[in-house]
Amino acid sequence: MSPARRAWRRFRRNPLGFWSLVIFCVMVVLSLFAEVISNDRPLVVRYEGTLYFPIVKDYSEQTFGGDFPTPADYLDPFIRDRITAGANWAIYAPNPYGPKTLNYFAKSPSPAAPTRDNWFGTDDRGRDLLAQLIYGFRVSVLFGLALTVIGTALGILAGAVQGYFAGKTDLVMQRLIEIWTAMPELYLLIIFSAIFAPSIALLLILLSVFGWMGLADYVRAEFLRNRQMDYVRAARALGVSNLQIMWRHILPNSMTPVVTFLPFRMSGSILALTSLDFLGLGVPPGTPSLGELLSQGKNNIDAWWISLSTFLVLVMTLLLLTFMGDALRDAMDPRKAD
Repeated sequence: MSPARRAWRRFRRNPLGFWSLVIFCVMVVLSLFAEVISNDRPLVVRYEGTLYFPIVKDYSEQTFGGDFPTPADYLDPFIRDRITAGANWAIYAPNPYGPKTLNYFAKSPSPAAPTRDNWFGTDDRGRDLLAQLIYGFRVSVLFGLALTVIGTALGILAGAVQGYFAGKTDLVMQRLIEIWTAMPELYLLIIFSAIFAPSIALLLILLSVFGWMGLADYVRAEFLRNRQMDYVRAARALGVSNLQIMWRHILPNSMTPVVTFLPFRMSGSILALTSLDFLGLGVPPGTPSLGELLSQGKNNIDAWWISLSTFLVLVMTLLLLTFMGDALRDAMDPRKAD
């Protein structure tokens, strides 16, 4: 049995880690289809014998018998009556609110407590909280995944070069990393947020610049150890290039710390984005964000549903990733019995 299959079998024997992986994957997949689950536009409308797909195309009020050429508001009671009267029908998402939908027809002032219309209540701007959580979770997970991938790639590259070539190369790069680590990351984020318009791409670049150094140390140690192995010496004697030795021989045998730390790095990335959003240094205004919801909960102590639901989503996400990381660490440990 290959080492990968043995590790997978050990991972499956850990029920907490395995079911955490299953639940987390289900949550991620559902969030990828957020437009189908939570949207203020109907998925399909049949009006006067014609099928319309508002989820992918804008239609004006005049299309459904309204007076104005502006985009139709499908929460408007008049439009709802028009597209459901007689033989007409419409299929709505289970939660008929989008991340930016303002419920102008709400019966309570915002922030409003959970009701039959807004299952998790609304935030202080009148937006549906459940929609905010679904879309905010997707933004956080996709951002965390992208930051983890970029940071892992940079960490592997830097650690591999340091560990394989060692000597002066390792010494110079290690001093540069120490200098770079001493730079105040938060101050730089504040400065750049004041100079440039907030964007997810800018935030991803700034965090990626600093997010690779922790992993590089572990990869460097693995390469320093494996470069002295007999199979590496044999490859050098056969004239194999340094790049091929690093990629085909040493890297596959140095991936244990990389794979083990992936869930923890992703949880750290999600927590970093949430913290920056809470401080107002994260995603652009109007973007669904768990950190922005936590900030709303702080500013509206009496609206307990905002902070409680956001806290539960964030804690559940981080716990699932932590359980996965613990199980993965045990599965990659060769000392564990099969």
